[in-house]
Amino acid sequence: MYPASFEYVRATSAQEAVDLLAQNADAKLLAGGHSLIPMMKLRLAQPAKLIDIGRIAEIRGICEKEGTLRIGSLTTHDTIANSELVRQKCSILAGAANKIGDPQVRNKGTIGGNIAHADPASDLPAVLVALGATVHMLGPNGPRSVAAGEFFTGLLETALEAGEILTEIEVPACCEDGSGCTYLKVEHPASGYAVCGAAAVVKMEDGSCVSASLCFNGITPTVFNAWPNGGPLVGGSADDATIAAAMAELSIDEPMGDIHASGEYRVALARAYGKRALIAARERSGG
Repeated sequence: MYPASFEYVRATSAQEAVDLLAQNADAKLLAGGHSLIPMMKLRLAQPAKLIDIGRIAEIRGICEKEGTLRIGSLTTHDTIANSELVRQKCSILAGAANKIGDPQVRNKGTIGGNIAHADPASDLPAVLVALGATVHMLGPNGPRSVAAGEFFTGLLETALEAGEILTEIEVPACCEDGSGCTYLKVEHPASGYAVCGAAAVVKMEDGSCVSASLCFNGITPTVFNAWPNGGPLVGGSADDATIAAAMAELSIDEPMGDIHASGEYRVALARAYGKRALIAARERSGG
């Protein structure tokens, strides 16, 4: 299949990209292109103009600032997976990035393009929500930030507003605060997309759980946050029996079902992999 005709322009800065979007309501941004180009070839997307932001240096790269990792939206999955800084400060993110697709996808795909597409089977959204990350954007009214838990709003839907672009993802350095974290997934053997992915972050102090987060992808149309207001592990020892009981009681309304797995099977996977991820995260917390 061939895409419909379109005009191509390359932006040289984040602000220029915002200005070009303001001038072209029918335009789409092009970063890595792994989501947009296939949709254009199938003519599910027919933008009149493509704004290529792939070479904007100011929104690419990784650094540490005030105890958090700052990751530019154009940073590739491979860069994240192999960053020594990310591995040391937030190992769950490096591990999840390394599970995305294949080497070709990881070398071209970007974290910003990945989360802006908001595919329910994508690996990074659940990890970012579990970590309590913050998404930074730039639009016609200037910069704006939103918590990752509020960024993903539905199937292929986000809190990005018209004319905005992603600029940076801010991630807590969880490996330094005594937290343990793990991302596990059951992947489709051909695409690598998650049939079920479980991201767990557990913080222990003196044998007691002081915080725990558990998020899933591939189960519902958007990230499923099992414990948005805490959870049954907080205040206890988070032992295997407590974790098993919490997962047995896990309720997921309207799980997705398709040719790869029924909704009922996905819920069973979530309970099993949620348990494994929580136990592994607790053990890695060192508490």
